[in-house]
Amino acid sequence: MLTIDQISQLTGVRKSTLRYWERSFDHFLQPARTNSNRREYTLEDLDRVRTIKRLLEQEHLTSHGVRLRLVELFTKEGSVRRKIKTGQVGGSPPPKEGTAAS
Repeated sequence: MLTIDQISQLTGVRKSTLRYWERSFDHFLQPARTNSNRREYTLEDLDRVRTIKRLLEQEHLTSHGVRLRLVELFTKEGSVRRKIKTGQVGGSPPPKEGTAAS
């Protein structure tokens, strides 16, 4: 397990940015927490941070574009993809087909 300091040093991403990315990309970046509420990152989390950084800096994607690409890279087809396509990530579920959205 790696600390936020170690992740920051390994990736060159500031700790405040890592915390922001946890909120922005919460379906993909969710480090575990210790009893004292400190973040513990796995090697998979490290890979995801590096991927997010690359998508933002090298591919110049927006946050929405990064979420879409993360779906392609790290999830199977399903509910996360639907939520992202409809802009519902972190919000209420999209309306059922055949019903009007208010």
